[in-house]
Amino acid sequence: MKKILVIGEILVEIMADTTGVGFKEPIALTGPFASGAPAIFIDQVARMGQPCAILSTVGDDDFGRINLNRLAADGVDISGIAIDVDRPTGSAFVRYRADGSRDFIFNIRHSACGLLPDREASDRMFGLADHLHVMGSSLSSPEIVALNLEAAQAVKARSGTVSFDPNLRKEILDAPGMREAMTEVLNLTDLFLPSGDELFLLTVAEDESSAVHELFGHGISAIAHKLGSKGVRHHDASGTMFIPAFAVDEVDPTGAGDCFGGAFTSLWLRGTETREALSLAAAAGALAVTKRGPMEGATGLETIRAFVRNHSKEGE
Repeated sequence: MKKILVIGEILVEIMADTTGVGFKEPIALTGPFASGAPAIFIDQVARMGQPCAILSTVGDDDFGRINLNRLAADGVDISGIAIDVDRPTGSAFVRYRADGSRDFIFNIRHSACGLLPDREASDRMFGLADHLHVMGSSLSSPEIVALNLEAAQAVKARSGTVSFDPNLRKEILDAPGMREAMTEVLNLTDLFLPSGDELFLLTVAEDESSAVHELFGHGISAIAHKLGSKGVRHHDASGTMFIPAFAVDEVDPTGAGDCFGGAFTSLWLRGTETREALSLAAAAGALAVTKRGPMEGATGLETIRAFVRNHSKEGE
């Protein structure tokens, strides 16, 4: 099977036990949980039984070890993760507000994951990967953008493929040179995985049909447009397909889109029939929200298949 590589942040997430606004008073917290959008994505890939690896850096601390142990146990190749003795592993403190929005305190840029991955490990991984997944949240500096572009070009030069999940806040996109860099990534993308309004981030279109047409003009062959609790709409040369979301009791939505992306990318690379791949990936996303902690809901393929079968029986 084809090997998937992702480059990006590994961190821990520590969650407030109560809803409210910010962290201005002492509150009860739960964590640390293994986290980081690229790490969640690649963990789900591994749970699908797909060969995979991540390039990143963690600190020489327990937060780093939580992630290393979890990723390795689930089957991720962690040989591209460097351990830095001078910087701590990245962290995110999260508190939900009553309306479902969230307050974050991040330590990423000045943590270990703010460093470039090891050069020797990067070169080795570029030569082993059949597919590169680019996560927009990781493109926080020109150096990381350049490394992702280098990896994408190396993979494409060997007839590999690239997927791209924007996962990008508009203020990051408006940083000097970032929109141009994103367009470069888009021009190398085969599978595009936007959520909600991210479909329009890198286009001038004002409606979905025009945005899809414009994105296809960049050479993209498939778009899986994630619509949260509504479902997913897929576009390719054969047309458009909609798969509704599975109804579940939501505990924690963090990581659902990353689990969908990890599952769908794996199945897409295997040539799984599109409707089946979308349904299984939607199930992976649904299962992800039933557990507290961003990576805790990543699930194996057989469990995902059983979930889909059970829901199909309920609908009969």
